[in-house]
Amino acid sequence: MGLFDKKYCSVCGDKIGLLGNRKLEDGNLCKSCAAKLSPFFSDRRNSTVEEIKAQLQYREENKSAVAAFNTTRSFGTDTKILIDEDNRKFMVTRARNLAEANPDVLDYSMVTGVDIDIDEDSDEEMREDSEGKSVSYHPQKFNYSYDFYVIIHVNHPYFDTIKIQMNSSSVYTTDAAVFATQKPNPENNAEYRQYKEMCDEVKETLLGARKQARDEAAEAAAPPTVARCPYCGANSTPDASGCCAYCGSPLK
Repeated sequence: MGLFDKKYCSVCGDKIGLLGNRKLEDGNLCKSCAAKLSPFFSDRRNSTVEEIKAQLQYREENKSAVAAFNTTRSFGTDTKILIDEDNRKFMVTRARNLAEANPDVLDYSMVTGVDIDIDEDSDEEMREDSEGKSVSYHPQKFNYSYDFYVIIHVNHPYFDTIKIQMNSSSVYTTDAAVFATQKPNPENNAEYRQYKEMCDEVKETLLGARKQARDEAAEAAAPPTVARCPYCGANSTPDASGCCAYCGSPLK
């Protein structure tokens, strides 16, 4: 087949435009189908047609989860982490129209870890010498800025990491460049502390919710404990109400 031969999407069958092909391991994918994949998915080229079809089916089913999602807490400025405490789920999105964006809805129990990354950047401020050249100050002077990221690790079939920038623009801890020997403590800056505390709260929320969800799942899966009834003396497994299966008296 030639470079400019007509190509068709292996998923939906539509004709693919000249620059619209997205290669799969064993086929082709059109831009329209590619846009429906999870935004956190990054292994398209190594995926088969059947694997992509399975993901698109999951994404279609995810729409019902989005419709049922009830945001009770929100973190972030541009990209947001939305929490549904009632249903023990969360999503990460920058979209305002959730139904249209169809962000992945994740269970608390999918979280395997949460990391915080505070990225420091230093830009050197230069001066012009007598010859009009840009040279360093002595000692050097810098502007310091910070960006705040939360990295959520998840056990999910189509991705394992979600990295979110919590601030929409870099946080500068000084109004003007300072000498390198006078680098300020960023903790003294209120905006820095605000975003750091937000990152800490996200981590605490997700890890705490994950632990609770997993503890409850383990408790539900544990075999029922046999107890001796203090009323009739029988060794009984508590019923759904926590009562003796023989005489109906409470076992606790």
